[in-house]
Amino acid sequence: MCVGCRGRAAASELLRVTAGSDAHGRPAVVPDPGRTAAGRGAHLHPERTCYDLAVRRKAFPRALRVPGPLATEDLEHLLDPTDTPTDRSWSSSS
Repeated sequence: MCVGCRGRAAASELLRVTAGSDAHGRPAVVPDPGRTAAGRGAHLHPERTCYDLAVRRKAFPRALRVPGPLATEDLEHLLDPTDTPTDRSWSSSS
């Protein structure tokens, strides 16, 4: 289940994240694309909208059962902000 949109999906469609630390030693959400990191994990659709919902709802600390805030910059940089689908069914006649 995605911690952002709370939608169900196959595990292969979701990105697993774990609690770890960033380069500065702060507690952070760490992407685990190989699904091999030890410890509690949470799952997220690899889309910017689900990431934004999870951050706004403060879902990462709750899902990972970590007290206090978690830095999410590493995960944010991993997600492409242009991954939202666009409607290209319009005609571009000149």
